[in-house]
Amino acid sequence: MCLSEPQAGSSLADITTRAVSDGADPLLGPRYRLFGNKMWISGGDHDMVNNIVHLVLAKVPGDDGRIAQGMSGISLFVVPKQLPEENGAPGERNDVTVMGLNHKMGYRGTTNCLLAFGDGTRHRPAGRPGAVGFRVGDVGQGLAIMFRMMNEARIAVGVGAAALASRSYHHSLAYARERTQGRPATGRGRNAELPQLPIIGHPDVRRMLLTQKVYAEGALALVLYCARLVDEAAHAPSDSDRRDAAALLDLLTPVAKSWPSEFGLAANDLAIQIHGGYGYTRDFDVEQAYRDNRLNPIHEGTHGIQAIDLVGRKILRDGGAALALLGQRIAKTIARASKNGDLTIDAVAIDQAWIDVLDVVTGLRQQPADRALYNASVFLSAFGHVVAGWLWLDQALAAASGSGNLRDSRFRSCRYFVLTELPKARQQLALVRSLNDEAVQFADALF
Repeated sequence: MCLSEPQAGSSLADITTRAVSDGADPLLGPRYRLFGNKMWISGGDHDMVNNIVHLVLAKVPGDDGRIAQGMSGISLFVVPKQLPEENGAPGERNDVTVMGLNHKMGYRGTTNCLLAFGDGTRHRPAGRPGAVGFRVGDVGQGLAIMFRMMNEARIAVGVGAAALASRSYHHSLAYARERTQGRPATGRGRNAELPQLPIIGHPDVRRMLLTQKVYAEGALALVLYCARLVDEAAHAPSDSDRRDAAALLDLLTPVAKSWPSEFGLAANDLAIQIHGGYGYTRDFDVEQAYRDNRLNPIHEGTHGIQAIDLVGRKILRDGGAALALLGQRIAKTIARASKNGDLTIDAVAIDQAWIDVLDVVTGLRQQPADRALYNASVFLSAFGHVVAGWLWLDQALAAASGSGNLRDSRFRSCRYFVLTELPKARQQLALVRSLNDEAVQFADALF
């Protein structure tokens, strides 16, 4: 996916790559020549396959030959590294050139490139400069088409973040069970004659492990729920079920991307802390998991962009229909949990947290659009925590019919999340409700 440009970043309205009409191909449709630069292109060039196909956003000039400002004219083009022969085999080299590699903190297993389209200095297909591309859809439909793929990619980012959080959790759990250090405290202090105990016996290590667990497994529950919504949106038996699934998926996509990225990274950070000095070295895998996961709050739309999407587009602009659907599903889980004496406390806490969410949303709807977004990132984190708490409650209910360690693990993890993590969300929601504008009012000269 070739979206960002060096001067534009996430602001796609400011891209300047242009696509000039170049006739039509009988099989591939409208043909164009593209000119411009694209930045942050993962897998933009490598030698692992015999061809690479780029999906490129570019602007088609108007009748006056000028590139329009804003979103107008943004279209999508298929631009192969090597142009196909009539039989489909890779043929002539297209005018796509690697201008540089980004040397990344993590994710070092894939290249990340600055690409020039239409540079004309190294490759000139058919003897002329310009990267040959084939338009997908109509002129001006580029963003709408691209975002269908980007939204699925955002869920995939959440999956990756959840996987990295789980990986570091299991590494630190194994380490905490094997690593001996310190001795158990007794009523008279620590007895030096006792053998050292595994560090999992220390309360603070147990706290960090359990926090990792509820972040990693809560993130996994969230992305799996959204994956199920993807299936339901396409294959549910009725039109209404498909519409409901699509609406919920639209609402939760920024959450599925951002909450695992934010709190999965927090789990990675705790894994390093549990390993102590060893965690800060390359001798153990947890430092790599942190480096790799640090990308996930950035790419495919930063945390702040996802927050604007959630608050500005998904909650405030649709009249609350999708939010009401989510509330109905949360209410059903709470009603079921209220009938289980072991989960009453958790059900009450989730119910109150959801009431807080709705109260904040009501207040935001009464504000001008810009003011409603002042604390959107804080709202996204809190909203994700409430959704994760609901999914933990749902997991506990699913395990209620079982017995032994699985049931107890789900129940106790849910209780830990409700008692230690959910209050953080309610505190954040209180900040959003207050319409705090300190950051906005802080004068530039004072930074």
